[in-house]
Amino acid sequence: MLALTSPYFWYTTRATGMVALILFTIVVTMGTLVANRVGGTYVGRFEINELHRSLSIVAMLFLVIHILSTVLDSYVSTGLISAIAPFTSSYRRLPVAIGTIAFDLMLCVWVSSLLKVRIKNSSWRFIHWFSWLAFASAAAHSFLTGSDSHKPWGLAVIGLCVLVVALAGLWRFFGRPVRAAGRTALSPLARAPLAKTSNSRPASSQKVVRRR
Repeated sequence: MLALTSPYFWYTTRATGMVALILFTIVVTMGTLVANRVGGTYVGRFEINELHRSLSIVAMLFLVIHILSTVLDSYVSTGLISAIAPFTSSYRRLPVAIGTIAFDLMLCVWVSSLLKVRIKNSSWRFIHWFSWLAFASAAAHSFLTGSDSHKPWGLAVIGLCVLVVALAGLWRFFGRPVRAAGRTALSPLARAPLAKTSNSRPASSQKVVRRR
């Protein structure tokens, strides 16, 4: 069996953390494409929306593996509670707490997306704004705690991710079309709400009154 201090946990934590940051960069950037209703003949808006949803699931999977490998590694004193409750880790309390906050915010956004057809659109939009704060927290966590964050290539990756999201954010606010305000794309796989039945009878069933 692998010891709890196996370097494999350390390698897994480093790799999944960096991959998760890159994936969340793509997810947030694609979220701006969905919000600004980008899509055309070759790639439709629904396809972009579904790719955005699918990548968010993959990103969450890598993030969970990153957290579990960190918790299982007994070399660092971070427990399972520290993964969901900020400022409970005795190892690098503040940097780990920032990462915990990022995970909590990402989890809220992800769960709200799964329940999108069951909650108000205004509530979903409000919760979805947390994704920007979640990414900022994740980037700060990567820079403060990442083993590779201060190496040239690691710093370049984090810097590029931050730059891409920053540009996407600027385009999100200044390039948003007027007709897209307050509108979001629903997944074609989601169950459409039932249409409200009308109290009026169909025209074919109404009695025709003839004038004499």
